[in-house]
Amino acid sequence: MIELIGITKSYQIGKESIDILKNIHLEINDGEFVAIMGPSGSGKSTLMNIIGCLDRPTSGTYLFDGEDISTYKDQQLAKIRNVAIGFVFQQFQLLPRLNALKNVELPMIYAGIGKKEREQRAKEALEKVGLSDRMHHMPNELSGGQKQRVAIARAIVNHPKLILADEPTGALDTKTSFAIMEQFTELNQEGTTVVVVTHEQEVADYAKRVIFVRDGMITNVETGGEGDIHESY
Repeated sequence: MIELIGITKSYQIGKESIDILKNIHLEINDGEFVAIMGPSGSGKSTLMNIIGCLDRPTSGTYLFDGEDISTYKDQQLAKIRNVAIGFVFQQFQLLPRLNALKNVELPMIYAGIGKKEREQRAKEALEKVGLSDRMHHMPNELSGGQKQRVAIARAIVNHPKLILADEPTGALDTKTSFAIMEQFTELNQEGTTVVVVTHEQEVADYAKRVIFVRDGMITNVETGGEGDIHESY
């Protein structure tokens, strides 16, 4: 599904060029569950942003489903983000003045889906994550775990091929983190490709492959524990 070939990312600060990613080569297959690990400043979040079409590489080639999207215009990348990729963030990114149902509907508004279908699909997504009784609650009426479940429902409502999660358990307690990772596991078992950026080994243990990033380079790739986290929690 994803192939990164010689990807670099640099920023110009004054006269100095700072390399964030250096000659990244990476393949992620359809249906995989992959974790990206690395210390703060390693480049892992920049790598995720490029995979998610939120940022552009300075050089290199990005193939998504066999299509070279390296030179896509902003509007083309926005369509991929909306239709093919679902995002889950550490701080949930819910709109505070919209209830859970309306928050989940948002990606479908951008996709031009009609009101009746939006509402039906949003309800189904919330039911899938176990929040059928919280649809009309505002974000400030939900626990951290419930907010993250709303975020997951929003991420899956357009039936994306890929879910990208950036530190999805970082703001949650251990028990809730376990439940959220179980949710990602279930989605992956249903065929969705899942990529999780994390600094927590317990979270990475859910993945079937763990990619280690340090100083802007992939330093190691390991087969994940595929469930070892269940015992450590």
